[in-house]
Order: sequence, then C-alpha cells, then structure tokens
Amino acid sequence: MKGYVVLENGEMFEGVLHGKEKEVHGEIVFFTGMSGYQEVLSDPSFKGQMVVFTYPLIGNYGVNEVDFESITPQVNALLVSELSNEGYHYESCSSLESYCEKHSIPLLSGIDTRAIVKRIREQGDMRAIITTDPTNLSFNQSIPLGQQEVVPEVSTKTINTYGSGDHHIVMVDFGYKKSILDSLLEQGCRVSLVPYDTTFETIQSLQPDGVMYSNGPGNPKKLQELLPTIKKVAMSYPTMGICLGHQLLALAFGADTEKLTFGHRGANQPVIDLTTNKVYMTSQNHSYVVNEESLEGTGFKAKFMNINDSSIEGLIHKQYPVFTVQFHPEAHPGPSDSEQLFFTFIEMLSNKGREKAYA
Repeated sequence: MKGYVVLENGEMFEGVLHGKEKEVHGEIVFFTGMSGYQEVLSDPSFKGQMVVFTYPLIGNYGVNEVDFESITPQVNALLVSELSNEGYHYESCSSLESYCEKHSIPLLSGIDTRAIVKRIREQGDMRAIITTDPTNLSFNQSIPLGQQEVVPEVSTKTINTYGSGDHHIVMVDFGYKKSILDSLLEQGCRVSLVPYDTTFETIQSLQPDGVMYSNGPGNPKKLQELLPTIKKVAMSYPTMGICLGHQLLALAFGADTEKLTFGHRGANQPVIDLTTNKVYMTSQNHSYVVNEESLEGTGFKAKFMNINDSSIEGLIHKQYPVFTVQFHPEAHPGPSDSEQLFFTFIEMLSNKGREKAYA
C-alpha cells in the first residue's frame, strides 16, 4: 500500500508501506552503515526514532537469530530506498519485511532516502509521521524526543547476574546492547545487570570490582536526579561509561552536554586517541555530545576525538579510575581494534592496572 513520511518542516515523501496500516510518530534520523540493520532495529538507543538507511539496498542478508541487541525491536520505523525480499545468508531465518510485519514495525521502502538525509543534514533531526493518509496530521500528538523520558521504557526492572568470572562488574542499564554484555563475559567477568535508578547502597551491597554505565536513548539531562549517585559511584569504584553512560558521567562531575545537528549514527566514524594518536573506525549512535569547554574544573580531560567534527569521543579522569567512550567498542564495523578498551577497563580493577592506565 502507499505510505508517506511527513517531516516536521512540512515536506512529504511517498513510498510503499509494508505491514499494518497505522500512524507512527518519532524523531527521524539517518544511519550510514552499509550493514547492521538488524542491530539497528534492536538497539535500545534508537528508542523513539525512525531510522533512514543511507545505503541504497537493505535486507539482502535477511534476519538471523543471533545478531539482536535486545529481546524486542526498539525503533519506531525503518525507511529504505530498496528493500530486498530475500535473505541471502546461511543464518537467515526470515526476511526483514516479514520480521517487521511480525513485530508491527512500519517499514517504508521505495522512498527518496537521499533527499530525506539532505533535509536532516541541513535542518537537523526532527519529528516525523509515517501514515497512509497525509491529510489532517498534527505534530502536537507527540513531544520532541529530547523532552521525553525514554530510559525507563528500555531499562531492566530487576537485578540479573550473568557469567561466573573472577571480576565482578555491575552494569547500570540505561538501554544496554547485548554485545556489551557479551564482551564483558568474554573477558572473564561476572556481570550484574541493574536498573538505571539503582541506588549507591544497592550497588555497594553487590560488592563489585567495577561499574559500567551503559548506552541508552534520549537526552542525558532528563536523568539529572541520578547524577549525585553516579558521581558517588565513580568516586568509589573503577568506572567505565559508554555513550549515554559517558554523557552522564561528564554531567555528574559538572560538565555540560549539547545536541548535535544530526548526530553520529553509523559504522564508519573515525576517532583518534589523543594520547597515542591511534585512529579507530568506530560504530556510533548518539545525538548528544559533551561540550569540551565545560570540562574545566571537572577533573576530566578529553581522551578521544572525532576526526570529522572534532567533538569529544571519550574522557579520562585525572584523579579517579574513570574513563568513558562515546562510541561502541564492542561493535565490529570491520576492524575490532577498539574492543581492547574492555581489557583496559578490566586492568583498572587492580591498583597496578590503575597505575598503568594513568602512566
């Protein structure tokens, strides 16, 4: 059936809508990776967003049973230029179209993705509506994603422990990706996954060797009430933050965050380590960044920088064993060299490792 995406700026684009007929609201963003659509649709950091794929052909390797980042799909909708109805991969168990239809995810194909991406790059991420009837639409039915509290929708409600390794990590869940947990387990860790609003006392009772603050969706400033706990934890345990966790740790120590015009979403973002000058090709998904000028007086200094726009991609604290990254070291956008950052974190769990990290 015919489907339409209507942008907040008033522009409308026509395509073919697959699945059930319904009106869907969300923030429209674009993803520049050539592959990884299965990880995208299941990444909790995309909660509340419609994702436009810049690569022209999507769905060609189908959907398998193992590459999901969460139990359920998280995106509000997917928009593609050309949709493949076959999955040409030995692990494929269904097509992208049938998977989206099963989970009631609007999938709009045959759309002018290049034109939409140009609008987003020029005017920024914006609200959009997918519909089969473009008349009498109202954007007042939804509020901007930056004003929504979306983390409670994706965070675990209970404490769960995985693995049986020698190092015990508490991972605070703001919408974690399964591959982060898998990476920690592969490094020989026992991981206790806890809700986003877990108190310091509860974390302390779990007797962790270190604490991980996960990725997640939305505006970090919607979680201001958590900042005192986050700072107290970081002053008490070796701590690592990824994406939203990185932003929250910066805020907790007094830095500021700001929204990018159209964010970083893709598997090809070049990041330089300011200490070693080594460059990583990284996978990213975020709208907000830490303001570099706001780091003064926080104890943090920039550790990683995005080569494309010079935005901060990671921090290290001068006094406490705390470091953060704005990208996903567990992802494999071709190279997997940034995965060693998990080993760096585990080294920090010992006094010797802390000394090495700060040498």
